[in-house]
Amino acid sequence: MGLNDDIDALFRLPPAEFIGARNTLAYRLKKEGRLNDADRVKLLGKPSVSAWAVNQLYWMHREAFDDLIAIAKRSRRGGKVTDMRESLDARREALSHLSDLATTLLRDAGHNPTLDTMRRITTTLEAMSTYALLPDGPTPGRLTHDVDPPSFESLASLMSGGATTKPREQSTRVVPFPKSPKVTDNVRRLEEARQAKIAAAKVALQDAKRSLSDARARTQTLEATHKKANAEAKEAEKHRREAEARLEKATAAAEEAARHAQSVATELAEAAKELEDAKRLVEKATKELD
Repeated sequence: MGLNDDIDALFRLPPAEFIGARNTLAYRLKKEGRLNDADRVKLLGKPSVSAWAVNQLYWMHREAFDDLIAIAKRSRRGGKVTDMRESLDARREALSHLSDLATTLLRDAGHNPTLDTMRRITTTLEAMSTYALLPDGPTPGRLTHDVDPPSFESLASLMSGGATTKPREQSTRVVPFPKSPKVTDNVRRLEEARQAKIAAAKVALQDAKRSLSDARARTQTLEATHKKANAEAKEAEKHRREAEARLEKATAAAEEAARHAQSVATELAEAAKELEDAKRLVEKATKELD
């Protein structure tokens, strides 16, 4: 691979692996005698989590990423108010879709898609779509930090240089859509705030869905445990009743055995007395015989 391919491969890695891989690449380049390339690689900064997520959208979901750029380019050409509204709706849907993808990427990588993180991702995506219309913008897929929207001067230059005006039919019922840089900047800021709220609401919704899923799983587990405990309680009650029945039988048998033993003892005492009486009679008879 060429150097650009090596650098692209770096930005595809998880943030935790970036520094080690960058240093290894710089060392290899230096060992090969490519000192300028090695110095260039050493200057590459580790992406923040939000910048890393936007990079992965570019590398792993290029079609969705390119759709956002294409919508921005179409909206630059201007047109009717309805066309502008359609562009804003399409841009909002594209940002919403990319926000969902970014949330999944963060969760799969073990990162928490907080409201602040999602806001920074959305802002960076909006800025990238605007910078795509300007020369020398940030390189997609190689971001190291969050990107702010371009300055007012850049936008004004873009609007004045690229926008074309078309004659419009005058109408007393339709108000022409303003195209001044100031109004456009205000619209962009309002749209950014709106998208940030949408992204935050989606994260909150996903967290609520996860909580609901966890609660359902816990409820099912507790229901199974409760069912098992009830079955064990019924089984224990059955054993208790059986044990009480056996105890009752054993008690009755013991009482019967005690009565029988008493009766035998009485008979034994009577037999012993009869034996003594018989012995005395034998002794008496023996004496009389003598």
